[in-house]
Amino acid sequence: MTDPQNRRRLGSTDLQIAPLVLGGNVFGWTADRAASFAVLDAFVAGGGTLIDTADVYSAWVDGHRGGESETMIGEWLRISGKRDAVLIATKVGMLPGEGGEKLAPARIAAACDASLKRLGTDRIDVYFAHQDDEDTPQEASMEAFGRLVDAGKVRVIGASNFHAARLKSANDAARDAGLPRFHVLQPEYNLVSRHKFEGELQDYCVTENIGVVPYYGLASGFLTGKYRTRDDLGKSVRGGRMADLLEGRGKAVLDAMDAVAAETGATLAQIALAWLIAQPSVTAPIASATSVAQVEDLLPAMTLVLTDDQLERLTLAGA
Repeated sequence: MTDPQNRRRLGSTDLQIAPLVLGGNVFGWTADRAASFAVLDAFVAGGGTLIDTADVYSAWVDGHRGGESETMIGEWLRISGKRDAVLIATKVGMLPGEGGEKLAPARIAAACDASLKRLGTDRIDVYFAHQDDEDTPQEASMEAFGRLVDAGKVRVIGASNFHAARLKSANDAARDAGLPRFHVLQPEYNLVSRHKFEGELQDYCVTENIGVVPYYGLASGFLTGKYRTRDDLGKSVRGGRMADLLEGRGKAVLDAMDAVAAETGATLAQIALAWLIAQPSVTAPIASATSVAQVEDLLPAMTLVLTDDQLERLTLAGA
């Protein structure tokens, strides 16, 4: 078990989480029921606290409609009896349905009720706007989220895939109307993809004490060292997108990670996540796993402390 003292406050909320979040995109997709339950059990047994999913997972799969991941997590919560031992985050905004699409107020309300039903719970601990919606006035969306908080259906709201200006304007609209604001941000961020977060967006999160839980912390597997030459690109369906990383800064980052691995004995996945955990405003990166072995490789990242020199070398390699 991870030392409970390793918990981190999620931004300015009263939620305390372990410094690693379990991504639920694979549940009901590349992880079947048995694998999903085993992964969830191993994560919680290892000190994990926050499980992240979305209503749209995994609508991209033939024959799926969305909600498969939430349904799987809901079954696990019911059978394991662990609802009060974990925090659940889910999202609205990418799966159209009752009430419209994106962040239309009626859609937010209907999607929340549907997620609660699939999860088999009475509250969502962190409810994310999965993407920005420029067609809906931000105050209207924030009012809809605020009604969910008032009703006790949602504890904290967050935003994913927002640019700095839009995150700020949404929070400004909420403040002016006396509504709950976005306390959490979920951006794409890792050692080889930093431009979407570093700079204005990260600075805003630091200033406003917004907790950051980045996704793609392992760059779809690239930062595990799985893809080192063009011959490796055929190892998975994700291989095609790795070519650009290999031709860009990817090799330099892997070289720096190899050196840190030799110094620490840690795996590349652990190093990639530990680097994220050490970044300003980052509370905990998100990582997915389809097996207990993968979970057991990820968990030590929560307690891996890299030296300032190691952090700087990794940062410079990916600059």
